[in-house]
Formats: sequence, structure tokens, C-alpha cells
Amino acid sequence: MKNFLSFADAGEYKALLRQALDIKANPYGYQHVGKNKTVGLIFFNPSLRTRLSSLKAAYNLGAQAWVLNAGADSWTLEMADGAVMNGTTQEHIKDAIAVMSQYCDVLGVRTFPTLKDKEADYSEEVLTKILHYATVPVISLESATLHPLQSFADLITVAETKKKERVKVVLTWAPHVRALPQCVPNSFADWFSEIDWVDFVITHPQGYELDPKFTKGATIEYDQRKALEGADYVQAKNWSSYRDYGQVLSNDPSWMLTPEHMARTNDAKFIHCLPVRRNVEVSDAVLDSPNSLIVQEAGNRTFSMQTVLHELLK
Repeated sequence: MKNFLSFADAGEYKALLRQALDIKANPYGYQHVGKNKTVGLIFFNPSLRTRLSSLKAAYNLGAQAWVLNAGADSWTLEMADGAVMNGTTQEHIKDAIAVMSQYCDVLGVRTFPTLKDKEADYSEEVLTKILHYATVPVISLESATLHPLQSFADLITVAETKKKERVKVVLTWAPHVRALPQCVPNSFADWFSEIDWVDFVITHPQGYELDPKFTKGATIEYDQRKALEGADYVQAKNWSSYRDYGQVLSNDPSWMLTPEHMARTNDAKFIHCLPVRRNVEVSDAVLDSPNSLIVQEAGNRTFSMQTVLHELLK
């Protein structure tokens, strides 16, 4: 593993999953890996779970960590090549990343899409520049198109709770009060389409199809109730349109996940990346039910990050 940006960087996922479960069972057993090492974390947008779990993961490995909120804790960064910097930006990304690479052994970066320019977002402009200028391994803490650490944590959660060899996992679109990016559902599809013991279904209203490069191998079903039948795990998440980029085409409240919806499943466990708009995306009754794994899932963010750090620092 040279960097960690998507499922493709997981290599043999079963080996990485075994490592994650071993680390979770013995979280302080690999502190020699992080000894005298530093983890750098750059955030271009707000975070709760990613920030705190990344710090905890570094400490569990015996490493130190620093956090930089780009533009708030630092000079305003210029992204454009060849820019004449006579405006509001004070430092170029090429200089900043080259310098920050000297201050750490691995660099975690969280970026966010504009939801205005599909080409720019899906070319991962910011992350691509950071990869170009960094001289240490880079971990995506979420990017414009993917959130691999979240999807890895989701996989850990399903793997440690499943009661049978093969399970049906459903990703369902949910309504929201504003337009959200596709990075979490893209990443969930990127991972779960590749897991050989999962039957993976994505359900959403027409017009909310994700980028096909992430959904290869998934079954797409526009009837939510039909999709939920026999499900063992349900992940609910809102996303804006990829086709009509960044647009909210429908906000049908009937897609909010309720006990009535869950009654169609095989007594399914519920997962969600958080934060969640209660009683908009998902009802309290589902979120607070015994089948809800949202807190356990969030806890596994530490171990997805710790496993990736272990692989890059060992």
C-alpha cells in the first residue's frame, strides 16, 4: 500500500479486514509501528468522526499527530498552477504540501466537492495536487468523490456482526434538507460491489443514479420496498444527482427509513455514516432500535484508520 484513496488500494481486502479485526482485539499491540512517527492531518472542511478517530488511531499506534484546518489555521492556499498571487491567497499548495511532508511520515487529507463543477470535482483537483506534491504516503480522509475510511469501517461492522456466510446489503437513498455529495454512497458501492460474500443492492428514485464506475456489480432497484425485502443490512444515505450534477430532483418523504420499511427486511441491522438528520433521513425508531449499529460503526472508524496507518507506517 503506497497511498489509501479507494478500494483499489486495499489490495487483498480479506487480509486487510483480518488485520483490522486483529487490531481491534488488541488496539495497543502495535505501538512499535508508530514509535517516533508523526501523522499529519489536513482538513479543508469540518469533521467530527474523521478527525477524532484519526487522532485516536495514531495514538493507539504510539504515533504523534498534528491537525491543520486549511485556511483557518494556515495561510489561504492557492491551487492554480502559474497563478499570479496578487489576490487573497498567500501560499501556494505546492509549497505548503512540500513543507508539511517534512513534518510527518504520512499525510491524511480531507477535501470536499463544490457540487457545481462535475468535471473538476470528479478529477479530484485538490487531492490530485496534494498527491503530486507530497513526499510521504497520503490517506484520503474523504475526497470530492470517495470516503474509503468510512466504507472500510462499514465493512468491519458488517463482518463482525453477520450471522451467516452470505448477506444482502442494501444502500438506500434518503431525503435531506439540502444537496449532499455522492462521496459516501460512491465509496460504499466501490467497496461492497467487490465483496464476494455480499449481495449488494442500491435503491433510489430515478435520476439519482451514481457514477457507473462505482456501481459495477450492484443491482439497481427503483422500488425501495422491493429492494429492502430480505435485506440483512441497510445503509441509508442522501446524495444529490450525479446526472444533473448537485441538483435535488426529489425529496420524497416516503423514502425516509421507518420501522415499516425495516419490517420488509430479514430483521436487518441498520448502519449510517453519521451525522444523520433524525426524522428526515431516518426515524428515531430505527436509529434508536436494538438493530441500529451506528455507534459501533462510528467506533470502527478508529480501527479502519489504525489499520491503514499500520500498513503505511510498518
